[in-house]
Amino acid sequence: MLLAVDIGNTNITLGVFDGDRLHTTYRLATHVNQMPDEYAVLILSLLRHSNIDASAITEGAISCVVPPLVTTFNELFRKYFNITPLVIGPGVRTGVRIRYDNPRELGSDRLSNAAAALSLYRPPIIVVAMGTATAFDTISKEGDYLGGAVAPGIGISAEALFSRTAALPRVALVRPKKAIGSNTVNAMQSGLIFGYAGLVDGVVRRIQEELGEKAKVVATGGYAPVVVQETTTIEEVNPNLTLIGIRVIHSLNRN
Repeated sequence: MLLAVDIGNTNITLGVFDGDRLHTTYRLATHVNQMPDEYAVLILSLLRHSNIDASAITEGAISCVVPPLVTTFNELFRKYFNITPLVIGPGVRTGVRIRYDNPRELGSDRLSNAAAALSLYRPPIIVVAMGTATAFDTISKEGDYLGGAVAPGIGISAEALFSRTAALPRVALVRPKKAIGSNTVNAMQSGLIFGYAGLVDGVVRRIQEELGEKAKVVATGGYAPVVVQETTTIEEVNPNLTLIGIRVIHSLNRN
């Protein structure tokens, strides 16, 4: 079995693959100062809860946008699974032709999303990843990764409203009944939910115009369920897209 680990700025998502099949997933909070042994206790406990013996994990792969945690999870894999995991980054085969000005600037999560999208859908494709940041990734009809856009995530914006203003409260990211909020909480929810839906649709339409043709639009990331229902351009939500991409890239580099 393969243990795929997607380390983001806010959450760490883990997926256990049995061949091509995603057996189960887990989500942990990202803590840069947490030790390998501490993460191992959580992960081994989760595996036992799913009736997966640690000895069944024979391969590992990591996508990480928090550099200090690469060392943490490398140590964890070696100590508890006796594995040297694949770390997605420069020099790793991805199956994606990258047309970015500097490919080394491209995050491993965005690479993984592109690899997964190409394995699942017919290009051109636009992937909208709604996590700590909202990233738009564009793949041409030839299968080339062209680039995209990056905006602050909806969670960051909600927290900024609360922390940078004296009178505005922290609000739940849920859909208000109407756009015209009749109280402060509803007004903030309207601006956040409907505002981000408009941001997503606006950027996607601009990318479509530059491509000159309609692209498949797929959303992923923890905030996707919050926003997608209010958009008109998102065609599909795939919550496990990054994990699938990690598996695809791992399979290309297995030998």
